[in-house]
Amino acid sequence: MTQAHSKSHFHQFWDGLHINGSSDSFAIELLPSLGATINHSNKLKKFIVSPYDPRYRFWELFLIVLVVYSAWVCPFELAFLRNLPSKLVLVENIVNGFFAIDIVMTFFVAYVDSKTHLLVDDRKRVAVRYLSTWFIFDVCSTAPFQPIILLFTHKGNDLSFKVLNLLRLWRLNRVSTLFARLEKDIRFNYFWTRCSKLISVTLFAVHCAGCFNYMLADRYPYPENTWIGAVMPTFRSESLWTRYVTALYWSITTLTTTGYGDLHAENPREMLFDIFYMLFNLGLTAYLIGNMTNLVVHGTSRTQKFRDSIYAASEFAARNQLPVSIKEQMLSHFCLQFKTEGYNQKTMLNGLPKGIRSSIAYSLFFPILRRAYLFHGVSNSFIAELVMEVQPEYFPPKEDIILQNEGAADIYLIVSGAVNMITTINGNEQVYAKVTNGDMFGEVGALCNITQPFTFRTAELSQLLRISRTRLREAIQNHREDNDILMNNLFQKLKLPENLPEVNQPDRRFLSKYDLFHIPREERMLQWPHQHYTEQKSIDLGSKVPISGDGPHSTKLFGQVPQNDGQRRGSQRGSHKL
Repeated sequence: MTQAHSKSHFHQFWDGLHINGSSDSFAIELLPSLGATINHSNKLKKFIVSPYDPRYRFWELFLIVLVVYSAWVCPFELAFLRNLPSKLVLVENIVNGFFAIDIVMTFFVAYVDSKTHLLVDDRKRVAVRYLSTWFIFDVCSTAPFQPIILLFTHKGNDLSFKVLNLLRLWRLNRVSTLFARLEKDIRFNYFWTRCSKLISVTLFAVHCAGCFNYMLADRYPYPENTWIGAVMPTFRSESLWTRYVTALYWSITTLTTTGYGDLHAENPREMLFDIFYMLFNLGLTAYLIGNMTNLVVHGTSRTQKFRDSIYAASEFAARNQLPVSIKEQMLSHFCLQFKTEGYNQKTMLNGLPKGIRSSIAYSLFFPILRRAYLFHGVSNSFIAELVMEVQPEYFPPKEDIILQNEGAADIYLIVSGAVNMITTINGNEQVYAKVTNGDMFGEVGALCNITQPFTFRTAELSQLLRISRTRLREAIQNHREDNDILMNNLFQKLKLPENLPEVNQPDRRFLSKYDLFHIPREERMLQWPHQHYTEQKSIDLGSKVPISGDGPHSTKLFGQVPQNDGQRRGSQRGSHKL
């Protein structure tokens, strides 16, 4: 007894192959019980075949083709062929020979125990299980009935032989197993797999009913008093194709309850058969309609829910007399939500373990955060801790993300799209600036704990990464050495040109927020973009603080040293203030 090997490659989950392709490897669909240890060293016993071996899977597919042939030919020869041609008998015996080989092979195929979910490779247990389950049915569906009947009656083509041949239909359970496996195989579309199964069931039912009904007419002693003889008195002399198509025509019109009336039962035998066939059709039709309804509803339920949301939002906006701009934002939000839900990204990610979600977030978002200005120079561990909780979000055009004077909120990083920074001056909205790919917004309020200085509104369809303010503060607490670098990056970003045009200048209340840095106005308006810092004892603070300078201990963190004395003196005063 052995267990399934785990696999590292995605496709091996479905084809049951190990990386090295060895025949003793098993499919990962064999899940061990809780607490069980997977033994990678165990191998199947000698002469035992794994049910997930690719060669055995190919053998099963070959038998499926033979099953389809048997399912069609058994009812057909029962109804339309009174004397079987010798070539057809030879083909039948060859097909039966392949299934006889499969019976012998089954005694050497390991099986999965239904209780322990372990692969059993003990030859005795394999044989006992097969003998006590499907062995009798497989033998009956493969036995050479024609030689046996010839031995006793010397008539190999009589009706009893053909009826016994219907036992070949037992092989159809292989097709059912195949469809059950295909429905779980992600390499095949589920909708079309289900449709193929329903179509196959319908065609087989139509074929069998047509053949059985023709057999009743062909064996009836008065051919003119049959459903086909009433409209085709010499039907036995007609071509095989004409008779078969006529039988299918009757079967389909009866199955679909069309009932044109041109072909109908003429004697009690046919009436009785028609009664059973119509009762069977009730169940078959319910099965088909139920399955098709589930497939269609599954594809349209999201659309119906989306339409209901749009209607509810429009009604809410009208009832509460909301401005048109807010109504448009609501409708755009639901439209974008409907589109993104179609990808099932959020549902898929929520269904994964936290470790896999963290790996995905690290792979997708770590490079993006590393390029953001706020995180220049911070440690990789700081970004790695932060990236695990990053939330990607989509926003439609003209949707407000952060409102001016709103309390401290989360930080947003633009992956794609553009966002307008809007300020309100004298009651009029004016676009102060536009931030695009790689830019951030919301960091001033989050890090400085002040109200938002701008309204941030998307200019186009945008994908943003939302960084939780609480999570950012926790990361700063865990990495205090990165705090100074983070705030220095923010300070560099906040320096504004000294003479801003009045139309583009933000609210003066926003400029007053810079006082929290305790930097004189003339120094926060410095024209040089970068600063140098060096560590120097500060008696007042009792710690080392960064100050600018060009001495031997100066450290180049942000760029070039100011070139003139005025800039250098201003830099020193500003650094001491920090």
